[in-house]
Amino acid sequence: MLFKKLWRTIKIYKAQFISMIIMIAIGIGIFVGFNMEWVSIDKNTTYLFDKTNFADYRIVNENGFSSQEADLVKSLNGIDKVSRYLSVNAEITQYPEKTVALTVTENKDVSSFMVIKGEEYDETSLDGIWISDKFANKNKIKIGNELSFTYKSITVSGKVKGLVKSGEYMINVKDEAQLMPDYAKHGFAYVSPALYQASSPILYYPQLNIISSLSKKEFKEKVDNAFGKTCMILSKDEVGSYSSAQGEVQEGQTMGAILPVLFLLIAVLTMVTTMHRITVKEKTQIGTLKALGFKDKSILRHYSCYALIIGIIGSIIGIGLGYFIGWYIMNPKGSMGTYMDLPRWKLYMPWFVPVIIVLINVFLTFIGFLSVKKMLKGTPADALRPYTPKKMRKLVVEKTKLWNKFSFGTKWNLRDVFRHKARTAMSLLGIIGCMIILVASLGMKDTMNGFIKTYYNDAMNYSSHIFISEEATTEQRESIVKEYNGDWSSSIAIQMGEKTLSLDIYNVTHDKVRFPDKNNNFISLKDNGAYICMRIADNYHLKKGDEFKVSPYGQSVVYTLRVAGIMRSVSENIVITPEYASSIGITDYKIDSVYTDTAKTAIFSSSAIKNVQSKQD
Repeated sequence: MLFKKLWRTIKIYKAQFISMIIMIAIGIGIFVGFNMEWVSIDKNTTYLFDKTNFADYRIVNENGFSSQEADLVKSLNGIDKVSRYLSVNAEITQYPEKTVALTVTENKDVSSFMVIKGEEYDETSLDGIWISDKFANKNKIKIGNELSFTYKSITVSGKVKGLVKSGEYMINVKDEAQLMPDYAKHGFAYVSPALYQASSPILYYPQLNIISSLSKKEFKEKVDNAFGKTCMILSKDEVGSYSSAQGEVQEGQTMGAILPVLFLLIAVLTMVTTMHRITVKEKTQIGTLKALGFKDKSILRHYSCYALIIGIIGSIIGIGLGYFIGWYIMNPKGSMGTYMDLPRWKLYMPWFVPVIIVLINVFLTFIGFLSVKKMLKGTPADALRPYTPKKMRKLVVEKTKLWNKFSFGTKWNLRDVFRHKARTAMSLLGIIGCMIILVASLGMKDTMNGFIKTYYNDAMNYSSHIFISEEATTEQRESIVKEYNGDWSSSIAIQMGEKTLSLDIYNVTHDKVRFPDKNNNFISLKDNGAYICMRIADNYHLKKGDEFKVSPYGQSVVYTLRVAGIMRSVSENIVITPEYASSIGITDYKIDSVYTDTAKTAIFSSSAIKNVQSKQD
């Protein structure tokens, strides 16, 4: 009998039931989807890093490392594996305007790759090329094709033997100025040490990649002591692929903790108010059932089942919606597919998600239980009486002359608000939650538009960025600046505490590069101090007028800089003028970048120019 009544009541109040199911489904769907997203990113990227032996540390030296120096590092306690490593952006003879990060790793067990299709890697091969499968697909490069890579005066030629993926290039951008990968224009390729040795008269490995379980502090102490100088050491947390993956995981955790809470809160509030209204309307039937001899337990179970059914149906739909959200984000053609190059795209549900879904359903059932329990108090005769709202005292406003000026509807609403304080509070929370989501979503779009305008339209006030070759003479560098009427910069790798930062010397005389402050107003660089980015200021608790110390890698000298201002920056860097650099004793630097209004196509190729990048690139 009660089973038939259950479905009959659901049919009568189908609009209310459908609205509650939709709210719960949306809340659980977002909860499942966003938490599946970050866990799936974490597990899929970890799988790639493990399979390709992603290095824990990188020691960088622009003069290169000898095999003896690699052996020296390998002999240190706590070091598992070491490989000399080279990665340079090379042009492809057969594909003009296309580039690859041409890579050589001496030890295949460090910073290697996964073969997706083709032959396994052979470190003794004299003609083998293992190229990015995504880059190959975009440019219709097939196994067996012959390719020639050119970097400066060196040409490496061979045959494509395999299509691969690599943890080092999971997020493959040409340089720091490029935010998103463009696999049609830039990829990566590995060649064997044997082919590199056969193609180049001099073996140049500017990097040692190391696998070690040591902390960075321990690792740095051992390496610095071994070399007898301050070495430039990057942990995997400072490498683009790894740090970006971890950033996506942290962002997903934040989204998975905030958005679902808002939606689930709104769903719970909807359940509380709706179940209360349904039980109020059903009060006479509850009294009738009680008068007919049904026990309170049976009636409680019956009405609690409404909330349980709503929760179960909403949860099932929500889990399906969550899987769709997770798949939409985490698939080769989804938003992450345009950003990350992964060998597999499996979806994983974190262990706590089913537990929380069960707890949510228990809580929803408890809400239904409490809603009907109030109606069962007293005798059957009491239960049969219509629901009467609780008595309340006169409002303060009723004692004023203003009350008589209100319409009947306004008076009713004010009394109803104070009569049902809990329901009013829940409604307010629901409205606040909805407004938070609405404002945040629209604000995020405006923030991104503002970011693009500030950094890429206004701060980057140039057409082309010229990268100067390392072999260029001082005269050639100055000639390029003069010829293209541009501003220039030079970057020095420095150590500040345990962090690796960039000290950028800018000579801005043509307003081609600008630096926004906290309020997005552009700073005019002065010669009386250094301009630090906001992240450095926050991490080291620095403010204008403070002093701090930095040390260039490979040198024992320590420079003391004064904070002249704090700026916004997409990277962690410190900016000074050539005049201030000279005043504190920094003179050993070379111009490495020129910023000009000259179009990329109008810049002539020369041995002194390594690469030219347009603003649109």
